[in-house]
Amino acid sequence: MGYTKTNEQQTHPQEVEDMEPITITTENFDAEVLHSEKPVLLDFWASWCGPCRMLSPIVNEVAEERSDVKVGKVNVDEQPDLAAQFGVMSIPTLLVFQNGRLVNQAVGARPKSGVLALLDR
Repeated sequence: MGYTKTNEQQTHPQEVEDMEPITITTENFDAEVLHSEKPVLLDFWASWCGPCRMLSPIVNEVAEERSDVKVGKVNVDEQPDLAAQFGVMSIPTLLVFQNGRLVNQAVGARPKSGVLALLDR
């Protein structure tokens, strides 16, 4: 049993690392979002956006707590083509993809319960 506990302790940091939001770009969008086996929550944001900064810790919490969901962040200043592709005109915008299809979306900051509601529709 001692070996099992040691093994669990060694794998835990990797598990935590896997649950952090990933940066989504035009280069990895297809692989990370459209071909994901899990539902994907995308947060379209910018560093100068106050409501985005309010929503960011909530999105990070969802990434840590919901291992059944992949969470990604799209910086609209660095990825304007992705923002345009999905008609993102205001930020923050949250998009939910499942099986490669857009299934839910919301614009504006919201409490954690509102973010979770998008995933559990």
